[in-house]
Amino acid sequence: MSRRHAIVFGLTGLAYLLVVVAVVLDTKLVELDWALKQLRPYKRWPEVQPLLNVWIIAGQRGPSAIAACAWLGWRCFRRRTLRPLLAMGVALLLLNITVGGVKIVTGRLGPHYAHFLGSPELFSGGTIFPSGHTANAVVTWGVLAYLAERWRRTGTLLASFTAVSIGLTTVYLGTHWLSDVLAGWAAGALVLLAMPLFEPLIAAADQRITDLWRGAR
Repeated sequence: MSRRHAIVFGLTGLAYLLVVVAVVLDTKLVELDWALKQLRPYKRWPEVQPLLNVWIIAGQRGPSAIAACAWLGWRCFRRRTLRPLLAMGVALLLLNITVGGVKIVTGRLGPHYAHFLGSPELFSGGTIFPSGHTANAVVTWGVLAYLAERWRRTGTLLASFTAVSIGLTTVYLGTHWLSDVLAGWAAGALVLLAMPLFEPLIAAADQRITDLWRGAR
């Protein structure tokens, strides 16, 4: 990891930590969460809800992973390497462990299930913080951009747009607090920034599987 990469990783981790602390300590960020909830964007601008109900699928882990892995599988076949699928597998595993762990620990309830006005709704058995939709959009489409090579810049722009719009869509629909989305962006970005550290492991696994396949043939 280069020095610049390490600095970005550290700053992203700090941003993630600050959002978590801001929610736990019930700061102004939680007040902003409630202000947006009471605004009820889905009722103020109902004409875009049908479109966003469809668009949100791009952030759901099942459909997005299937679509991404189908394309990566095609790349694996063409290049005779499992690296693309292995990279996606590692990224999704890291996402499940890191985001899933924070969800369980914080136990936050979503806006539609909030009990107490102004409360951060923590430790109540919920699984809303950080936003899995948002983090998944960052990681799934971000990995595709990471593997794009010739089209990496274009892929990065498209992945960024998808991740940002998916996060804001969850706030519009009232399924997530804004702070959930901020934490989801940071959590997903941390997974992407950590991917170069796992390249030696991915390369070794790819070589091992290739050798076993050739031996079996």
